[in-house]
Amino acid sequence: MWDYLQAVVLGLLQGLTEFLPISSSAHLRIYPQLFGWGDPGAAFTAVVQIGTELAVLLYFRKDIWRIAVTWLRSLVKPEYRGHRDARMGWFIIVGSLPIVVLGLLFEDAIDSALRSLWVVGTTLIVFGVVLGLADRYGRNDKPIEKLTLRHAVLMGAAQAAALVPGVSRSGATISMGRALGYERAAATRYAFLLAIPAVVGAGVYKLKDIGDEANAYGWGETAVATLVSFVVGYAAIAWLLRYVSTRSYTPFVVYRVLLGAAVLGLLGLGVLTPLAGA
Repeated sequence: MWDYLQAVVLGLLQGLTEFLPISSSAHLRIYPQLFGWGDPGAAFTAVVQIGTELAVLLYFRKDIWRIAVTWLRSLVKPEYRGHRDARMGWFIIVGSLPIVVLGLLFEDAIDSALRSLWVVGTTLIVFGVVLGLADRYGRNDKPIEKLTLRHAVLMGAAQAAALVPGVSRSGATISMGRALGYERAAATRYAFLLAIPAVVGAGVYKLKDIGDEANAYGWGETAVATLVSFVVGYAAIAWLLRYVSTRSYTPFVVYRVLLGAAVLGLLGLGVLTPLAGA
């Protein structure tokens, strides 16, 4: 029963942090160790994110359906190929390629060495500063309708950096979008859509590893955490889209830097260990 209560907490943590530019994978790595639960494992972290992506599918269901239908029509009907939704379909596909390729190439390192809390603490700080600079100096004059293939690929490449825990998938994509001059709402919206293939694909791919000794939780606990992350994540999407329409990302930047500094400090004091079992 205690394992299921832990799963509820981790699902809540995933749902609250997935869409905020503060790295859900970092939180699932840091807080369980602070609580004395250890590292939940790379497979658990990947699979539980399916819940939050199901929330994206539900929240943006009309947009996703429109994009998918228009894209499919464009494959056989030339008159649809210049349509904004058909182009968005291609942008999401092409923008997803970097994270897929790099994820497969560096799977072993992502599952092991890159989960070191030294890495997590450092990336929280560094990419927090990157987000702050991009948000501060980005021109903020391009709506999502102005998205180009080149910019879609650049944001996809930025998303791939989030294979390292602590970077933040949404944070990296938004940082690149803001640096390229896109409005906060536009960069955030594209970050949500771009994450769907990568996160769902990674979660499905890692299903085979649930129950391995490298993961702290089995199928039941993982299912509970995924369900909780879906419910909480749905509410988080609506809140963040309202928030960024009128405010900056500064609070998230400050939180990232403080959390990263705290992790590095606790590692230096020996309160935390870099890797599970270390």
